[in-house]
Amino acid sequence: MSRYISFTTIRSALLGCAALSSLLLLGCGRDGGEVGATGEKAANAGQAAEDTRAAVVVRLGYQKIGTPFLLKERAEALTRALEARNARAEWVEFQAGPPLLEAMRAGAVDVGHVGETPPVFAQAGGVPFIYAATDAPAPRAEAIVVKKDSPIRTLAALKGKRVALNRGSNVHYLLVRALESAGLTLDDIQVVFLAPADARTAFEGGNVDAWVIWDPFLAAAELAGARVLQDGEGLVDNRLFYVVRREFAEEQPAILQIVFDEYRALSAWEDGHREEASQILARSSGISYEAFLRSEHRRAFQILPITPEIVQRQQAIADTFHKLAIIPRDIRVEEALLPGAAIVGGAR
Repeated sequence: MSRYISFTTIRSALLGCAALSSLLLLGCGRDGGEVGATGEKAANAGQAAEDTRAAVVVRLGYQKIGTPFLLKERAEALTRALEARNARAEWVEFQAGPPLLEAMRAGAVDVGHVGETPPVFAQAGGVPFIYAATDAPAPRAEAIVVKKDSPIRTLAALKGKRVALNRGSNVHYLLVRALESAGLTLDDIQVVFLAPADARTAFEGGNVDAWVIWDPFLAAAELAGARVLQDGEGLVDNRLFYVVRREFAEEQPAILQIVFDEYRALSAWEDGHREEASQILARSSGISYEAFLRSEHRRAFQILPITPEIVQRQQAIADTFHKLAIIPRDIRVEEALLPGAAIVGGAR
């Protein structure tokens, strides 16, 4: 819609207002003061409605295991910054990245924090999102684990075994790459798709032979006696990405910048306060402080822009999954970027 109004339109509006004023005076006579009071009340009510209607809501998706959850717990600065723009935050909790991105498809989430694989599945499924920023790689923060006394000592020994993982999560790609390094494919094992809580139950109960999982669930499993068969070192980056609903990124860049300013500040705080961060996360997640502290020391805290190299690495994941028919179609990762939107340090 154009921001400009023609002179003819203004003239017609003024004539209409004059005619309306004459009708009011003729119809009301000595009760004109009453009409004036009513009109003033209506004007005041209209102004109040306008003030309320102008508020912008940014819905932040989070899991109880990372930086976005810490921001929820320490949101005073974010609240003040958003209020200055007549905006506010709403928080939406998820257990993993894939359902968060599905909620973004439904318009129920504006900003999320997910692993490197869920966006590939989401883009293949037509979810309208953009990559906004990324954390530094953390390859040791995900792994394939077996029980301490398991006879499985090599990746090759997984052949024919039952392996649990969360479908579409980071560890899905880790498993593919780990099997490739041992000359195996997904067809050589029995894949059991389970969410982390169910996978842990199956693993501890002996219903699966191995479990592919990420921190802090990985750290908790290690502390409970699980043995790491293979982590992501030398195989995957294991990045976490900040993703944004495309329409929100296009329409609310100033609000989005406020959110990312706070994410960046909190990431810097977490880097110097790992013990305190672990205590905050442990209190609300049901996972021990010791597990969080172990996982905090496997991460580098830095929010980075999306570079061409990172896009290429994401494209390699997409190409691999398409080749294996894990995603239904070929995708171009670069299409999930927003040209000209400098969100974090020049991210594109």
